[in-house]
Order: sequence, then C-alpha cells, then structure tokens
Amino acid sequence: MRLVTWAIRLVVFLLLVAFAAKNAEPVVLRFYFDLALEAPLVVLLLGFFAAGALFGIVALLGPLARQRREISALRKRVPPPAPAEPASNPAHSATDFR
Repeated sequence: MRLVTWAIRLVVFLLLVAFAAKNAEPVVLRFYFDLALEAPLVVLLLGFFAAGALFGIVALLGPLARQRREISALRKRVPPPAPAEPASNPAHSATDFR
C-alpha cells in the first residue's frame, strides 16, 4: 500500500513540476491605485493557494478551540471509573493450568 501511495505522490509531483514549467511566463497582477506586481504565473498561483490554505486553517481555529473546551468540560463531568473488583474464586482462574 505504501508503494501505491508513493507512486501517486510521485505522479502528482511530476504533474506539478510540468505545470510550473509550462507556466513560467511573467504576468502582471494589477491592484487598485495603479499598483502592479509582475511575477511568473506559477509563483502567483502558489502564493494565492498558500494564502487560501492559511485562511482556511485560521478559520478552523475557532471551532477547534471551542470543541476542545467542550470536550474538557465533559471529561470533568464524567465520574472516574470504579476500581476493578478481584476475581471471585482465584483458585480456578483462566491462567491456572494444573
């Protein structure tokens, strides 16, 4: 199974490298107030992908923290488990092979 996973990763990596090689031409990204940024297309795509992933992670931090607080509060409400009771007849236990 690991071999299949690494083969898929290799194929995806090679496709991304080929995509980057095909899209190396510089493009101009125009902002407001006559601001412009000229960079290779693949760099801009990677930058916007990374920014989107970062925004997604930041958006998940609030619900994740809330769930952790709720789990902690619920664990405090559950009583601790009772101690294990000793066997009723230790002379005939399952591990006794006489």
